[in-house]
Amino acid sequence: MKFRSQQHLPHDPRPQNSKSAGKSLGTESNQKIGLGTFDGVYTPSILTILGVIMYLRFGWVVGNVGLLGTLAIVTLATSITFLTALSVCAIATDRLVRVGGAYYMISRCLGIEVGGAVGISLYFAQTLSIALYTIGFAESVVQTFSNWNQTYVALITTILVAILALTSAQIAVKAQYLTMGAIVLSLLCLLCGPSLPDIKPQGWDIPANGESFWAVFAVFFPAVTGIMSGVNMSGDLRNPSRSIPMGTLGAVGTGYVVYMIVPLIIAMRADTATLLSEPLVMKMMSLWQPAILMGMWGATLSSALGSILAAPRVLQALARDGIFSPWMSFLGRGSGINDEPRLGTWITLSIAIAAVFIGDLSIIAPVLTMFFLTTYLVLNISASIEGFLESSSFRPSFKVPWILSLLGAIGCLWVMLLINSVATVIVGIVVLVIYFLLKKRELTTTWGDVRRGIWMALLREGIHQIDSAEDRKNWRPNVLVFSGSPSKRWSLIQLANALTHKRGFITVSSVLPSGSRDLARQSDLENVIREHLKKQQVQALVRVVTAPDPFKGMLQLVEAYGLGNLVPNTILLGDSEDITRRDSYCNMIAQLHYAKRSVIILREHPKYVFGSYSRIDVWWGGMQANGSLMLLLAHLLRCTIEWRNAKIYLNLVVPNESGAQDAKSNLNNMLTELRISAIPSVIVANNRTFERILSDSSSDADIIFLGMAASTGKNFIEYYEQIHARTSGLPTIIYVMAAADFAFGSVLTGGGI
Repeated sequence: MKFRSQQHLPHDPRPQNSKSAGKSLGTESNQKIGLGTFDGVYTPSILTILGVIMYLRFGWVVGNVGLLGTLAIVTLATSITFLTALSVCAIATDRLVRVGGAYYMISRCLGIEVGGAVGISLYFAQTLSIALYTIGFAESVVQTFSNWNQTYVALITTILVAILALTSAQIAVKAQYLTMGAIVLSLLCLLCGPSLPDIKPQGWDIPANGESFWAVFAVFFPAVTGIMSGVNMSGDLRNPSRSIPMGTLGAVGTGYVVYMIVPLIIAMRADTATLLSEPLVMKMMSLWQPAILMGMWGATLSSALGSILAAPRVLQALARDGIFSPWMSFLGRGSGINDEPRLGTWITLSIAIAAVFIGDLSIIAPVLTMFFLTTYLVLNISASIEGFLESSSFRPSFKVPWILSLLGAIGCLWVMLLINSVATVIVGIVVLVIYFLLKKRELTTTWGDVRRGIWMALLREGIHQIDSAEDRKNWRPNVLVFSGSPSKRWSLIQLANALTHKRGFITVSSVLPSGSRDLARQSDLENVIREHLKKQQVQALVRVVTAPDPFKGMLQLVEAYGLGNLVPNTILLGDSEDITRRDSYCNMIAQLHYAKRSVIILREHPKYVFGSYSRIDVWWGGMQANGSLMLLLAHLLRCTIEWRNAKIYLNLVVPNESGAQDAKSNLNNMLTELRISAIPSVIVANNRTFERILSDSSSDADIIFLGMAASTGKNFIEYYEQIHARTSGLPTIIYVMAAADFAFGSVLTGGGI
């Protein structure tokens, strides 16, 4: 790990909602408080770390798991926090961290949906933290003034802390120094204090019948989550990319040293029974007992104040990023020159008051543990992905090996499962539900995230893995559709979407006349088509090119389009409507076949198109070439929702009755072997022409698959004219010309689909 001063902070663009644009994230830094490393990050972090858990629950922790168990809990909890702190440092020194702290980092890395799902959970965790600290304060006050009501004390304290935060965040920050002095004094008095009289100290003994290690860990863990207090004040820092790493790591190190020393002191001065029964056992062994109360009260109030300063800022950032509904955008408003989230503070206060009435630290603390561990988990994942992808845009000043961030993420998940697997699953479900709700709203942003980088890495590896000739086992229809404007020939895209059925790729393409548009407008047209497809829920790539002749442009696109061996293997065209250009059209088809591409031509019925989606006719000529591809395409078509109730009729023409029975038996056996559900239909010609047979048998079909003979030159033009005339007046027809030298029959028999 290496740290150097940040020379350049990239500008971070503002988010937008798909329905309403997000607002600016606050005023410029020269209008803010301008906190430094010590007062803005280190002090709030260490004051939250050395807080209510240390004063009121450390004796209980030692009494339940013993000194060795306590040191193990401290080390494990701090290790997870330390690894997370490293991840935070890496992200914070790569980009300017604005209002929102951990939420801001996650959303700019993993995307607004993931950031929003975790950010909402983080907001409630910080809000519940207020109740945790004020309840702890009230509990200690009631220990001193036994006739006072703990709930009322906690309630009044919560309200007073909120009023101070609403009055002036600057005064709240300055009050930290008094609290720091009180904590230092309390620790010195504890260090120099006496042992409890007339008892046998617990020492290194392991208590019997104590709470489980992981139950105790869950109660203790919030004591080391103070790093979020500094991170979430990111919007008020003069130099976040420098202050966050230095202040966070300094607080984690200081907290670890203190938490390793305090258990040694109390285990050597008190017995197990006292540790378990007396929440203020540290006061009993202090040189000056009021110092413990001063330190504890100062720490709890300061921690509560830090949480009520941080939580509304996360809420403010969520609102400004458009996470909430538009009518809740008022939560993003700031007040005064420092852009303080006063409206968010009132809402946070309301939730904290509700939590105060729960009134039990042991209930609130494990809930916070799950919320904070979830945030830590995603922060570590963010940093590990950024580091692993080695994106050129990720250049942190504080360099951390991605494996350490991954280790931190695994540690978070492992500890969550050990503490409470059911709660872990519930938290995961809550986060996923929020994620999918946000995904459904189609939030859009103007910043980038790592998701594209992940797909690029997977795509790169995948392209190299399939860098070989297409095999029969894994054949997929990768369709290039020449549709022109999608709205005018939507049936082509419908057919392509049905045939691929999320198995292969679709590329919607259009050829524009040369000189009609410049490159910028060509790109704009691609975006328009892309948005249209997205609204119709069709996953497809888009390619628009220009050429002096549309048919030559199509051939050029087929020749050049693709990536390695991943190229379109099936070309889908509309029927030729311009008789004067039919020679060029037929020549293009011949060239496509020569290029070893399968060609599919859709000749749709002008009125009914795909009819009632109930019957598919395949005119069978054997397994060779067109026959197997047509049957395969019919099967793929019926796998879709629209065509799932359709019946496939496999039509075979025989000259007379003598061979009809054997032909039907052969078709039945073949269909059984191929595992395709179809109805064999053997038709006796009785001297009828094929045109008459086709008209008599398929007039009620919704779609007809008909093979085309492969030919070139003028002969093919004449052939196409003939087949065009012979099939006039029929329902929608799909002409199929299978690619040469590819055994589609093996795809059927080998289970390639």
